[in-house]
Amino acid sequence: MARSDLSTVTVNVFPGGFNWGVYVGQDKGFFTEAGIAVEIQDTPNSVTQMTDFSLAKFDIAMTAVDNIVAYVEGQGEAPIGPQPEFVAVMGSDSSFLSLVASPSIARIEDLRGKTVSVDAATTGYAFVLYEILRRHGLDKDKGDYEIARAGGMVQRWNALREGKHAATLLSAPYNIVAKNAGFTEFVKATDVIGPYQGNVAAVRRSWAKDNRGKVEAYIAAYRKSIAWLYEPRPRDEAIAILRGHLPQMTEAMAEASYSELLDSARGFFRTCEIIRSGFDCVLELRSRYALPRKLLTDPDKYCDLSFG
Repeated sequence: MARSDLSTVTVNVFPGGFNWGVYVGQDKGFFTEAGIAVEIQDTPNSVTQMTDFSLAKFDIAMTAVDNIVAYVEGQGEAPIGPQPEFVAVMGSDSSFLSLVASPSIARIEDLRGKTVSVDAATTGYAFVLYEILRRHGLDKDKGDYEIARAGGMVQRWNALREGKHAATLLSAPYNIVAKNAGFTEFVKATDVIGPYQGNVAAVRRSWAKDNRGKVEAYIAAYRKSIAWLYEPRPRDEAIAILRGHLPQMTEAMAEASYSELLDSARGFFRTCEIIRSGFDCVLELRSRYALPRKLLTDPDKYCDLSFG
């Protein structure tokens, strides 16, 4: 199918290895086979992403499902009000989050009195960070540490590297880059908080209603990409695709990312599902930390899984 015959779908992402499924779908032609041309937009932070999402500047957001919950509930950091149009249609992964700290930090407990960085203080993975620290005796509400808004993972790693903050959450390849630079990876988030629903594909309900075929095509092609990644044969080709889209990656970093992102227990969700226990964790953390306080218990309010 000629590219001019394809329906274009714009997909907004945070730069990182967790976009591997999108990269594979583009390079292996899985999106083309499904009848769509995917154009990737990078975002620097969740405030920008969610604001642009509300303004229909792109079609699909690959984002933390916590962002979707937050903005549906009117708890988001961007001043755009409640966004009942936002809905998750496909899962992807647990977000591969690791707590990484500067070399001067010997224990998690040593972050007392230090500054930790987040993307936005009220959405995304901030609550995961707060919960990890709480379970190590550090209470955000008691002021046991300071919180700095630093933006997406690239920005947070740069701030950590430059010594502006003492710790943050990173995922591949940035946690690997940090470890290679002498920084300390203390824990994987899921080892502390259990199953967690991280990245999802999200759409606006009205757009999805009018473009059901595009949504179904995107989900089918993305699933095909993840299935292809888990096949043993294409390892070298898969790494080449990742490095092609993230040229700053060395071969060693890409190899390490392969082992982490395709780990049999921790890697991409093989069928791209939204895991109920992981979503329950998202809602539990949001109920604990978000303002205004709300008890959130129903994942179905934020999902439409009818597309495939």
